[in-house]
Amino acid sequence: MTLAAAPAGPSALRRHNLGLVLASLRESGGASRAELAAHTGLTRATVATLLDPLLTAEVLAEETAPPRGVGRPSRPVRFHPGGPVALGIAIDVDSLAVCATDLAGRVCAHRRVGGDNRGRTAEEVYAAAADLAGEVRRALGRRVLGAGVAVPGLLGDRRPVEDGVSATTADRAEPVVLRAPNLPALTGTRPGSALADRLDVPVVVENEATLGALAHLGLAPDFVSVSGEIGVGGGIVLGGRVYRGANGLAGELGHVVVDRDGPACGCGGRGCVEQYAGKSAVLGDAGVADVEALREALAGGDGRAVAAVGRAGTALGVALASVVNVLDVPVIVLGGIYAELAPDLRPALEAELRARSLQPAGPTVLASELGEDAAVRGAADAVLADVHRDPDRLVPAA
Repeated sequence: MTLAAAPAGPSALRRHNLGLVLASLRESGGASRAELAAHTGLTRATVATLLDPLLTAEVLAEETAPPRGVGRPSRPVRFHPGGPVALGIAIDVDSLAVCATDLAGRVCAHRRVGGDNRGRTAEEVYAAAADLAGEVRRALGRRVLGAGVAVPGLLGDRRPVEDGVSATTADRAEPVVLRAPNLPALTGTRPGSALADRLDVPVVVENEATLGALAHLGLAPDFVSVSGEIGVGGGIVLGGRVYRGANGLAGELGHVVVDRDGPACGCGGRGCVEQYAGKSAVLGDAGVADVEALREALAGGDGRAVAAVGRAGTALGVALASVVNVLDVPVIVLGGIYAELAPDLRPALEAELRARSLQPAGPTVLASELGEDAAVRGAADAVLADVHRDPDRLVPAA
């Protein structure tokens, strides 16, 4: 016999109502208490009770509006300009990035440093990421609610997700890196512990492609995002929520096989799309050293570069057509270097999608405006999502 869920107690109800108020403030950018009550369906007295601790803690600020006639002037409530922030940390093969995002979703600081992480131990990678996050934190001088970490690998050892993007930090089993083909030193490590110990804040860890999808939630209710860096990552959004799969492994587009007899892949398989459309593969095929040189070659009409990007687009189209046919998503979002190369990548990609997709016109292909920063932005967004589910974190413990 399955027991029914327990009714929500006063604390759970208060957290739920506070989440409604915070979501309304983020959506509106600022509102009076009366407007918040009207938008959330709560009473003005309830709204006032919820706001007061956050005003005292300088999470929110209340302004005095100029009089607009008879009666008491409204006092718009907004997120405090010096209020707490969430940190996003992205660990990539050839760079580390950190951003700080406030409760309104605005980026307050951003740092990216290049460097080949393949020659580092896991300890060195996590120490360098923590050092960069510490620099951003000290420069801002604002309270940090937590850190989200984007990792280029498969994560496991976590509990199933039942609601939203992920469980709250308190309910989440700490993930371990099961496999990181492009950063094998991270395999078997627990990034959450490694960074929480160094930063002394709650840490949430997700696959970089999952967080890249999270950063694009406003684009469409159903889409697949695909990002090209050293490897190829993917994220799936269904019904406005990131779909992670039963074990958090959904969206590993880089290891969709496009040629069963193709070149060996670091995952142990052969002919994965990563071997044709990953950054290293495209640069090598084009005969250039980096993405900037590739862009210059494309702008100059270099035949080898044009052909290399076309072959990458074809491989991506073959892989994505299968994904589209399985999931029936109407939108594909190109991120990372694919966003930068979109004008040259799209023709071959869209030709394959039209030829292979069961959708009459094929899916719409969009280029992300976030580029290589999607994962680090999504990492910060994951922390904010946790805070909205557990807004008691906004008021510092006495």
